[in-house]
Amino acid sequence: MARRPRKICRWPIVLTEAILLQSLLVSGSHAADTATPAGSAANTTQLTDSSDSVTRLGGTDLYLEATLNGAQGGLAHFGYLDGELWASIATLHELGFALPASTPDPVRLNSLNGVQVNYDASRQAVAISAPLSMLRLDTTVLNAPDNSRPHATASPGVLLNYDIFGTEGQQGSSLSGFTELRAFNGSGVFSSTALSQATHSNGTGWQNRSVRLDTSWSTSFPDSLLTLRLGDTLTDALSWSRSTRIAGVQLGTNFTLQPYLVTAPLPAFFGSATLPSNVQLFINGMQQYNGQVPAGPFQLNTIPNISGAGNAQVVLTDALGRATTLNFSLYDEQQLLKQGLSDWSAEFGVVRENYGLTSFSYGHDPIGSGTWRYGVSDHLTVEAHAEGTSRLINGGGGAALLLGSAGGVVSASLAQSAYAGHTGSLYGLGYSWRNDRFNFSVNGIHTRGQYSDVATLYGPPPPNLSGQAVAGYSTDHLGSFGVSYVQLRYPQQDVTRFASAYWSKSIGRSLSLSLSFNQNIGNAASRSMFLVATIALEHNVTVSSSVQRTGNSTGFVVNASQSPPSEGGFSWRAALRQGDDQNGGQGEVDYLGRYGQVQAGVNSVGQTRYGYAGATGALVLMGGDVFATRQISTGFAVISTDGIAHVPVKLENNLIGTTDSQGMLLVSPLNAYQNNQLSIDPMDLPADVRIDRVKALATPTDRAGTLVRFGITPIRAASVILHDDSGQPLPLGSRVTIQGQADTGSMTGFDGTVYLDTLDEHNTLIVHTPTGVCRASFDYHNASQTIPSIGPLLCRKDASP
Repeated sequence: MARRPRKICRWPIVLTEAILLQSLLVSGSHAADTATPAGSAANTTQLTDSSDSVTRLGGTDLYLEATLNGAQGGLAHFGYLDGELWASIATLHELGFALPASTPDPVRLNSLNGVQVNYDASRQAVAISAPLSMLRLDTTVLNAPDNSRPHATASPGVLLNYDIFGTEGQQGSSLSGFTELRAFNGSGVFSSTALSQATHSNGTGWQNRSVRLDTSWSTSFPDSLLTLRLGDTLTDALSWSRSTRIAGVQLGTNFTLQPYLVTAPLPAFFGSATLPSNVQLFINGMQQYNGQVPAGPFQLNTIPNISGAGNAQVVLTDALGRATTLNFSLYDEQQLLKQGLSDWSAEFGVVRENYGLTSFSYGHDPIGSGTWRYGVSDHLTVEAHAEGTSRLINGGGGAALLLGSAGGVVSASLAQSAYAGHTGSLYGLGYSWRNDRFNFSVNGIHTRGQYSDVATLYGPPPPNLSGQAVAGYSTDHLGSFGVSYVQLRYPQQDVTRFASAYWSKSIGRSLSLSLSFNQNIGNAASRSMFLVATIALEHNVTVSSSVQRTGNSTGFVVNASQSPPSEGGFSWRAALRQGDDQNGGQGEVDYLGRYGQVQAGVNSVGQTRYGYAGATGALVLMGGDVFATRQISTGFAVISTDGIAHVPVKLENNLIGTTDSQGMLLVSPLNAYQNNQLSIDPMDLPADVRIDRVKALATPTDRAGTLVRFGITPIRAASVILHDDSGQPLPLGSRVTIQGQADTGSMTGFDGTVYLDTLDEHNTLIVHTPTGVCRASFDYHNASQTIPSIGPLLCRKDASP
C-alpha cells in the first residue's frame, strides 16, 4: 500500500552466493537447563509505524511484508527513493538488526555491508538477508526438557500391606507375617511396619514373637523439593560415608517430588543458522531430535538415553537441501549435578539399636548429621558430610569432576574424625569411564589412625582399606566379558582379596550362556566356577541348567519355570539338584490375581523336607469402600463411576479393570507426582446418564491414593413427539422448555420431535410456536436403561387473553 501512488519498478537484485551460504558455528558443551525463551525479534508480529525519518526523506512511503533471513517479520514501514529502499533505525531494530549508534537515520539498505535485499513490488514484500553478526536474535532452545509440575493430591484413606509365609516339615512348623499399616491424606503419610513370627518344634509348644520395625510420618513440599520425616529413618550418606538408623527428624531434598526434573548435566549443542533450517540430532546413530530452527543462534538439548561416553551428530539442512554435519563427543554421568542444583539433608535424633530384635531400643546420646551436594558447574560437583554425637565429631568433603567433554569422571574425598581424644582420617580416590561397549572403574578408600563415625559407636568400624577395579567389554559376536578385583581389610583382621571373571553370550532369540569364575587370592583352594545355560520357550516358559564347582565339590541344578502374565494368572517353578549331600528338588505353584498373590510348594534338601505356603496383598479403606488388592508400595487411585457397575477402565489406553457392583475400582500402581491418564468408554455406559468427562489425570502423592470421579449422573431423558390440535407435528425450530426449568430448553426437530434430558417424574412442556404458545403434560416412567420415545402428545394452545 502506497500513500502517494507512482510508477514503481521492481528493484533489481542479484542474489549472490552469500545468500545461499549457511554458517554453522557449533560447540559441544553441557548447558544449564533453561526455559525456552520468548520468540526472537524475527518472529511474525505487527511492527510499529515509524513515520519519522523515512517520511522526512521524501519519496514513496511503503508498508511491506518483510522477511529477515527467511523469517517472517510482519508489516514494516520503508521508504523508496531513487530506486533504493530506506528504513528507519527503529524499523531495523524491530526487525532484529543491531546497528552501531553512529549509523545515520534513515538507513539505505544497500549501504549495509553484506546485506542483500529483494523487493517484490507486485507482492508488496521485501526479503532481506543479513550476516548474523549484524543481527540481534535471541537463542532458540530446542528439545527442552519437560519440567512441568503436575499438582499431586491425596485423598483420606487407610492401607494394610501384608506378607504371610508358613512352613510345615519334619523339624516343626513356622509362621511369619510382615505388615505395614499406612494412613494418608493431603497432609502426609503415616506408616508403621512390624514383623511377627510363631514357631513350633517337636516336643514344644508354639513360641510367638513380634517386633516393631519402623514408624514414621512424612510430608512433602513439591515446589521446594523438600520432604520432612518424623520418626524412624536413615541418615543420608555419600559414597564415602555410612548411614545410621535413627529415630528423630529428617529434612532434605527429594528429587522424586518433581520426576520430570533433569538433575544431571544436560549435554547441549550451540549453533547458529543464517536461514530457517531443519535440525537433526543423532546419538550413537539413533535419531534423538528432528525439528525446525529459525534464523539465529540456537541451543539443542540432548537428553540422551545413553550412559557414559557417546558420539553425537548435528545435521543442519537449509532450504535448498544442502546439509552440514558436525560430530561431537559427549558424556552422560548421573553422578554429577547440573550447574546450580543442590541436594542436601539434615537429621537429628537418637540411634535405633537392636533393629529387628526389639521394638523400642534407642541410644542415649542425641546425634546430628548433615549432607550436601552442589553442582558448581556442569563438569564439577562438590559434596560435604558431617555428623556428631557425644565426644565424637566427623566431617569431610569430596568432589566429582568430568574430564574434558568425554574423559570420564574422577572423584576424591577427604574426612577427619575425633572421638574421645583419638583422631583419624579417611582418603578416597576413584575414576570411571564407560561407553556402550567398554566400561572401566577403579576406586579405593583408606583410613588412618582411629577413624570413627556414629555407626562405629553402635556397630563395627569402617574398613581400613577397601578398593575395587572393574573392567568390561561387549562385542556383537563373542558376547560380553568382564574382570574385577576386590580388596577389603577391617581393623585387626587380615586383608581379603578376590578376583573374578565372567562371560555371557546370547545365541539367537532363545538361548543364552554365562560363565563366571571367582578366586580368593589369599586361599588357593577357595575358588568357584559357575556355568549356566538358559532357554526361553513359548508362553513365558524358561528352562535352565547350571553346573557349580566350589572347592572340591560339584553341583548340578536344572530349573524350569513359567512366569505369570502382567495382568495375572498361574505360574509355576520346578527344580532338581544334585551334589554333595545336597540332592533334592523343589516344586511351586503361584497365582497372581487382582486381590493379591498366593503360593504353595514343597522343598527337599538332603534329608530335610518341608512344605510351604504364602500370600501377599493389601486391604485399602478409601472412598467409603474396602478393596482387596495386590501389595501397594507407591501411588494408586480409586475410581468412582458414581454407582455404575461393570464399567471398563483404561490406564494409558490399556484395560486395567472394571468397576465393582458399587461402581468402584482401585488402580495400582501409579507413578507418584506424575500424570497417569485414566479413561472410560461412554459406549460402555447406560444411555440414561450424563458424563462430565471420559478422561481424567490421576496424580497421586507418594505411597498414597487419590480419588478420581468421572462425574456420571443418572438422568431422565426422552425423545418427545409433539403434535398440534390438528394432529400435525409442531413446526421445526419451536422452542421447548420444561415448566419450572426456565433456564433450560431445546428446539423441536423433524416430525415435532424434541430431546429432553432434565425431565421430572411429572412434566409440563411449554412450547413457543410461530402461531402461539401451547402446553403438553405427561408422566415419565422408564424401567430400561435406554432413551424412550414418548408421544405423540397433544400440545394444547393457551387460551387467548
